[in-house]
Amino acid sequence: MKSTHNPWQTLSSRVVYDNRWISVREDQVINPAGNPSIYGVVSFKNIAIGIIPIDTNGYTWLVGQYRYPLNEYSWEIPMGGGPKEQDILTSAQRELKEETGFTAQKWTCLMKLHTSNSVTDEVGYVFLAEDLQAGETQFEETEQLALWHLPFSEAVAMVMDGRITDAISVAGLLRAVAALNK
Repeated sequence: MKSTHNPWQTLSSRVVYDNRWISVREDQVINPAGNPSIYGVVSFKNIAIGIIPIDTNGYTWLVGQYRYPLNEYSWEIPMGGGPKEQDILTSAQRELKEETGFTAQKWTCLMKLHTSNSVTDEVGYVFLAEDLQAGETQFEETEQLALWHLPFSEAVAMVMDGRITDAISVAGLLRAVAALNK
């Protein structure tokens, strides 16, 4: 196994863009081959939170929305961002309520993941939410969401045939297969 030491040397760093969700910095570096180079890093100001709600009949809910950066419609698990200083479970509970209207009595953290670690420091968590109680959604102004109630197995089939491509949804749904079949 290779050494786990950092082969990169940072010479300088500057923020080139900043808003309330992300900042982008450009680092002047010496790369692992010993040559000068630049590295761009997108830093997220929130933690990514995904939730897989499962009802007593083995059904789940997907959220459909138009994703501006991709210029296409996407079916995904309910998800959003939680402030880094807030408890992750509290953020997951808020996101589930906002996007589906549900609250859940049973929560299981399925995984921690890095969404695209070659260019971003984004960290995500996926939760399984069970023992659901229905309520009213509370969409944010940037959300125009559709909800789809479907068998969990069909959501997994959508991952396998490429209809679901969102990284957190793909990883979370596949991890949930193992958790639900233990």
